Amino acid sequence: MPKTLIHATNLKKCYQLTKTNTVHALRGVSIDVQEGDFSAIIGPSGCGKSTLLHILGLLDTPDSGAYMLDGIDVMKMKSKEANSVRAKKLGFIFQGFNLIPTQTALENVMQAGKYGGMTMKQRKARAMELLKLMSLSDRMDHKPNELSGGQQQRVAIARALMNKPAIILADEPTGELDSATSLEIIELLKKLNRENNQTFLMVTHNMEVANACKKTIKLKDGVNAG
Repeated sequence: MPKTLIHATNLKKCYQLTKTNTVHALRGVSIDVQEGDFSAIIGPSGCGKSTLLHILGLLDTPDSGAYMLDGIDVMKMKSKEANSVRAKKLGFIFQGFNLIPTQTALENVMQAGKYGGMTMKQRKARAMELLKLMSLSDRMDHKPNELSGGQQQRVAIARALMNKPAIILADEPTGELDSATSLEIIELLKKLNRENNQTFLMVTHNMEVANACKKTIKLKDGVNAG
């Protein structure tokens, strides 16, 4: 029986934009993610996909509902505890890569190890190992503006893997890439899932990406849609 990494029920989230304008981003979403899943959250724009991912990634808090992350009740944690759990349990891949422009590929990946409590020696060894896995051994000393979009996303994936997270959350991981490069990145993620049993949960508008996933979670108007 696979281990449950995410168990969230009836998550609700509102944003009060003005006195008269309240956005109900989530109206009661439930989601389960098991170890080894390769899943996509799909649905029309404004349905709550990114809000859900931010809550699951401990980057935002729901107004109500329950959320267990790898057996931990994160709803009861203070922000300092949440930061620690996020650094150790979760990896993130963003649409815009979010690399530090003044740092090399190696330094960008090593940065994540600092939050995971690794020594400098451990960080360097782990980052070099991951960049090699990403076929970027010859690009370690290059800064982001010296890398293609696909190479930058590979650096971002290496960074997400740095602390051996239980789950990687990806927000439109192919959104900035052309279709051929998108396919390469998805094949790389599938390989990590297949060979390392790495768990992925991603938000995507791209149906090719969604169709490559083992499971899809559909949202509509802030609720589960089948």
